[in-house]
Amino acid sequence: MTAGDRAVERLVRERLAELRPGESVLGEEEGGETALEGLRWVVDPIDGTVNYLYGFPWYSVSLAAQLDGRSVAGAVVEPVSGRVWSAARGHGAHLDGRPLRASAADRLDLSLVATGFAYDVERRRAQATVVGRMLGQVRDIRRAGVASLDLCAVAAGWLDGMYEVGLNRWDWAAGALVAEEAGAHLRLPERGSTDGLGDEMLVCAAPGIAEQLTGALREADAGRV
Repeated sequence: MTAGDRAVERLVRERLAELRPGESVLGEEEGGETALEGLRWVVDPIDGTVNYLYGFPWYSVSLAAQLDGRSVAGAVVEPVSGRVWSAARGHGAHLDGRPLRASAADRLDLSLVATGFAYDVERRRAQATVVGRMLGQVRDIRRAGVASLDLCAVAAGWLDGMYEVGLNRWDWAAGALVAEEAGAHLRLPERGSTDGLGDEMLVCAAPGIAEQLTGALREADAGRV
């Protein structure tokens, strides 16, 4: 957590209080209501905090509206480039107003896939083992450290798929909707962890490789997919 994370979340909460008074908010830094019932805003003030700290220009501010635990609207903003990824359920996904569509990939061995690593050392070792098993199944693997933007990249066809274990709800609430509305297939964590310690895997892929990717991950990481 950085001062930047805290400042951004406070700003988002203040604006929501002005524009949507009385509605609950769940945020990475200040927590909030974890019950799934009703309308709730889910905010990740800086997704990719380490990138932000190092001046690596790939991080985002992510905000989603969820109804009964399901994202109905969301936006992922890149502060450095100014790009805005957005989606509303049933109304498609857009990048700066341009419609998005997932790639037409249909072969896993020719697909570019992204993943992410946890902070915990033991979990990172296990994740590295999975990456080693997956490298022979795909064209290549990328790791940029920003789950929300990995999901958006699948929506744009810049990636053919992504997977990650241990994501919190704020990591994927907006980006997953962008990917889904762009036609990507999703497998979301059922429990929607808010502590980063869950062992459920999120999988997002172009429809033509979704089953292939899920199957390869199942073989590489039995019990989590």
